[in-house]
Amino acid sequence: MNKPLICLYFQVHQPYRLRDLRINDIGKGEPLYFDAEKNRSVFRKVAEKCYLPANALILELLRTYPDFHVAYSLSGVFLDQCEEYGQDVLDSFRALAATGKAEFLAETSHHSLSALRSVGEFAEQVRSQVKRVEKLFGQTPQIFRNTELIYSNELAQMARLMGFRGILAEGADHLLRGRSPNEPFVPPSFRLPRKVEAAIANARPLTTRSEQIHVLLKNYRLSDDVAFRFSDKSWVGFPLHADTFTNWLTGGGGHSVNLFMDYETFGEHQWADTGIFEFLRALPRVWQERGIKAATPSQVLDAWESEHTQEYDVHNVISWADMERDLSAWQGNRIQNAALDAVFALEHAVKETGNPLLLEIWRKLLTSDHFYYMSTKYWSDGDVHKYFSPYDSPYEAYRRYSHALCDLRQRLNEGEGRKVRKGRKGRKVSETSLDE
Repeated sequence: MNKPLICLYFQVHQPYRLRDLRINDIGKGEPLYFDAEKNRSVFRKVAEKCYLPANALILELLRTYPDFHVAYSLSGVFLDQCEEYGQDVLDSFRALAATGKAEFLAETSHHSLSALRSVGEFAEQVRSQVKRVEKLFGQTPQIFRNTELIYSNELAQMARLMGFRGILAEGADHLLRGRSPNEPFVPPSFRLPRKVEAAIANARPLTTRSEQIHVLLKNYRLSDDVAFRFSDKSWVGFPLHADTFTNWLTGGGGHSVNLFMDYETFGEHQWADTGIFEFLRALPRVWQERGIKAATPSQVLDAWESEHTQEYDVHNVISWADMERDLSAWQGNRIQNAALDAVFALEHAVKETGNPLLLEIWRKLLTSDHFYYMSTKYWSDGDVHKYFSPYDSPYEAYRRYSHALCDLRQRLNEGEGRKVRKGRKGRKVSETSLDE
């Protein structure tokens, strides 16, 4: 029996957390909406615990093992923070790219929920992110990964029209219906509404056109064995060793076993003293001994030769978050939906100003984490939301968000976004009036 490929994909993201803008500060001058000190502190902490040591180890493994490859998706707001206070982190990712064995994927630039609310904004963010990956890493992404693995049939077709040959998604049991997630799938074939196609065409990120797009599904059980259960002493699989895990990876067969997880798994969520780095170091050695290859998503698709590919039919939107694997992590209660409605209602007004600083503020407010922090779920999912949140409660997250949004709305209503002066020959020239 042929051994499956192993596809390692890591998500790398840090949001801009909001500062405590008081109600009396709204409309008073030009406040900073984001907590620069907190964001710098968190970034540097995670850089020292995860990004720098993990990248150093991955670089060593890529150079040591010929058949070892990895893939990353770095959000645009993460890259912004690299440029602000993490140049060493950015350089370490560039070193990975220079090996030619690390694939960098596309996503929305601001790790946003724009695919759910504004196709035009979604396409613009994807185009921006593609250009940034090209500039920083010398690669044109061929695979798309939407924020939080949010996926549907429509979104797959949107990604196809953008020119992507592959898209990542959650391998949800209720959609697989007993099938294995370890093979590429395709979405049902259908025509998107013309207005959706037009919005994508206006901001298309790639010049190529894909007649078909393949879906690579996360094997969530095996991914979560590493991401969530690795250090759990009550887990029946504890302690997890590379040999044992490799047995599990190959035991289910298939074309590829797709291990998708947050990069912060290594050193941040699973601390170094759990042995997570030693575990990662041992995997390629075991795989080489057994003739197993670790491939990027593009390589997985290159090796797929089946004439019959099964459909992955997803009418209702799914994600990789929480037990429900749906959108309830971000729009599961009234305050989340109120915040989403309010921020997307400002899209036209923000873009009409022509002010890049206002646009960037608004886009940072679209980042999915803001709404994730507002979740009021209980039990294990609620504990995960609390773990990631920098605020004392979901209501504090909503208060900070609504104050920032209120101030932004007031600035727009007062026409602060644009001043108009006359240039040469009487031509009107717009000036930005904010210095954020």
